[in-house]
Amino acid sequence: MKQSRFMSLVESVANVIVGYVLAIATQIVVFPWFGIEAGFAEHLTIGLVFVGVSLLRGYLLRRLFEAVTHLARFGGREPLPPRYTRFPADSGRPRER
Repeated sequence: MKQSRFMSLVESVANVIVGYVLAIATQIVVFPWFGIEAGFAEHLTIGLVFVGVSLLRGYLLRRLFEAVTHLARFGGREPLPPRYTRFPADSGRPRER
């Protein structure tokens, strides 16, 4: 059974929120071990940077694995779906000259 788009959004938002809270808590605990002093506002800002990097990483890895899965499934024998091509798929209409 496939997950609905709405539930995918809910999962992504929950993942980001939990990751952000966990990052802040980890920084508050770990920074003093290394002699790093930071105020709460600094912890929040640093956490946002890490969340941004994490979101970008997750998106790029998901796209990479989607492409690799397609290649593994079809072995390059079938064209990629239209979302992977630079131009829209041919509509079947004759081209204008």
